[in-house]
Amino acid sequence: MGLQKCGGCLSCLLIPLALWSIVINILLYFPDGKALYASSNNLTNYVWYFEGICFSGIMMLMLAALLIFLDRDTFQKCCPSESCTRTYRRFISVVLALLGIAFSGYSLIISTLGLVQGPYCRTSAGWEYAFKDTAGRYLTDHASWSECSEPAYVVEWNIILFSILIALSGLQMLICFLKVIAELKRILCGTYSVFVQPALI
Repeated sequence: MGLQKCGGCLSCLLIPLALWSIVINILLYFPDGKALYASSNNLTNYVWYFEGICFSGIMMLMLAALLIFLDRDTFQKCCPSESCTRTYRRFISVVLALLGIAFSGYSLIISTLGLVQGPYCRTSAGWEYAFKDTAGRYLTDHASWSECSEPAYVVEWNIILFSILIALSGLQMLICFLKVIAELKRILCGTYSVFVQPALI
């Protein structure tokens, strides 16, 4: 019973993480609190991959809802067979959790690439990726951040938001991994039989 509650808690944790991912990704479209940079396409290209809005956001919300539904006893109304409720839904949960790892992993990779590349900003040479050739070394070179004159504080904006997205997607990956382990343990370690037992006549 404790393991079931633990699995349910893990699924519930995905919801606030997904909601925060959506909010943080949306904020990336408004550097300096202005929408004109998005309308003029003067944003880093990695914000258009919708990693926080779609993959670690909406898709993760859908997965979390399905996982919570599978963890609840109400699933029995749709599948009254004991073998179904106690075995097949565990396999479905494993598959969904693996999809969660894939979605959050995509968000983690894209956010990391966006952080390493740096923002798209106006410099003395015009609009460009001022730090694309630094391999992320600009992150510790605060003096170089002044190369970006517009949007204001765009370097700090991108660093903070992409870092938060990395942390959120990393937590989602960890939770989905723990969910996979928990479900496999329930299946393989004798919590209940994996195979459908034939009815005795």
